[in-house]
Amino acid sequence: MFPCAFWMEALLAFRFVHSADIHLDSPLRSLALLNPELGRLIGGATRQAFQNIVDLCIEERVNALILAGDLYDGDQTSMKTARFFASQLDRLDKAGIKAFVVRGNHDAESKISAELTYPVSAKLFRGWADYVELLGVCGGTNVAIHGMSFAKPHAPESLLPKFKSPVSGAINIGIMHTSLTGSDGHNVYAPCKLTELQEFGYRYWALGHIHKRSIFKGDCTVVMPGNPQGRDINEAGSKSATLVTVGDDGSFSIEERTTSVAEFVRIPVSVAGCEDWRSVVDTVRKGLEAARSEAVADHLVGRVLLSGVTRTAFELFAKADLLKGEIDHQAELMGKTWVEKVEIACTSGAAPVSEDSASTIAELEALINESVVGAESFMLELQGIADELKKGLKNAPRECYGIFAPSNEAAFKSRLGELAKEGAREVMARLRIESSKGSL
Repeated sequence: MFPCAFWMEALLAFRFVHSADIHLDSPLRSLALLNPELGRLIGGATRQAFQNIVDLCIEERVNALILAGDLYDGDQTSMKTARFFASQLDRLDKAGIKAFVVRGNHDAESKISAELTYPVSAKLFRGWADYVELLGVCGGTNVAIHGMSFAKPHAPESLLPKFKSPVSGAINIGIMHTSLTGSDGHNVYAPCKLTELQEFGYRYWALGHIHKRSIFKGDCTVVMPGNPQGRDINEAGSKSATLVTVGDDGSFSIEERTTSVAEFVRIPVSVAGCEDWRSVVDTVRKGLEAARSEAVADHLVGRVLLSGVTRTAFELFAKADLLKGEIDHQAELMGKTWVEKVEIACTSGAAPVSEDSASTIAELEALINESVVGAESFMLELQGIADELKKGLKNAPRECYGIFAPSNEAAFKSRLGELAKEGAREVMARLRIESSKGSL
């Protein structure tokens, strides 16, 4: 297509960028405790990701930016965050790009969202249904953009019945923060069914809340863009915003554009057959290099998952902190590569040197696994310890507290059991190492 033909087509189209769940300046204090430099990187990544979104809007000369909720992160009160957001809206305003924003559950908690002054080109939808009609912007056809914000942090009922009916003769776009019918790791907010959205009469639904990208195409296109920057390993993979082109024939074209600064990745590494410590480190380094080469974002933050049968298994369990330090060093040499955790799930194909010690340790291990871990009295004791920890974690980062407060009682007990097994396994590994040295 010739350049002039491209720009003629662009003039006839209506184009916008759709994003959500930015969580500006999300306070990731747990990462900062583990690695202050990594904590600073990820802490500032949400700002950079949003700036990347604004850059995309300007570079693509879109008509509008749509933000479907959770711009902020809970009850933050920092006006620095507000000023940063205002500066980005000003950039859009100077470029002639409109902004349409709804508040999500986190924004409803935030005091700064109520204090921010928007430029006239930006529309913040309030806690009631409203719409803005843009005249003749899509090949002479009007575009009506509908939205409704959370008035309070919780919205147990669907917001859909409150939205206004489609504007006749216009291309209707709706903005909503919703959990749809529910998703793992996300609380239920403004629930509704996908079929209800598709049958409402709008041509596009710009959603937010669930941090995983999903697209449902048809006569009505429904998009959950995911968050533009992952904040922990549970938000793994490259993150993005959605560039949408509405043709003068009413067709919708969807493009994914990367926005993340740092990409969280689980890195499985088999150390099967590794004969010594150095071979394990070399194998992990190769795994890191492969993950680094595949990463889309500028920075890679990996969780290394070790598996396989290796005679070094006991040593890996016993010296887990030293192993983490070795792997961190390899990541540092690569540049822009970080390891937030190393998980070890290896087994050993070698027995300790002393048969007597081996028999004693094996008996002890069997006793722990069969009669201690999982016993009701032991689990009750663990639960009491966990309850005490909860009291001390009231003012800790939410991501730390979440370890001790899973979504239900069964998950809580399961996690306690996993922690008990991990502890027992490390003790056994240390005993086996000492046995191999002849200390037992």
